[in-house]
Amino acid sequence: MRRAFLGEFEELILLIVAACTEDAYGVTIWEQVQEQTGRSITISAVHATLYRLEEKGFLSSQMGGATAERGGRRKRFFSLTVAGSRALIELEQMRQKLWKAIPEGKLQILGQ
Repeated sequence: MRRAFLGEFEELILLIVAACTEDAYGVTIWEQVQEQTGRSITISAVHATLYRLEEKGFLSSQMGGATAERGGRRKRFFSLTVAGSRALIELEQMRQKLWKAIPEGKLQILGQ
């Protein structure tokens, strides 16, 4: 099985798409990235990452219907693929293994 090599931002985008309870599209994902991280991110960075993850097979997308509120433009909705789900599970397992390997007390904050 091919391992998932994802950057931090790619992983974050995958996690946000997985956590969406409604249809995930560019603007809602962009808003969640900013809300969850407290970072200011451009919408174009989110779109570029979404399309890259789709090319890698971790996301799929489909076009929604046109709406008057968007001037007749359609939204592209993203969802996790089986490969995307596997990638997130592998990443979580790897991180848990690494966290458990840290000796107790090693992460103490100095002066506390």
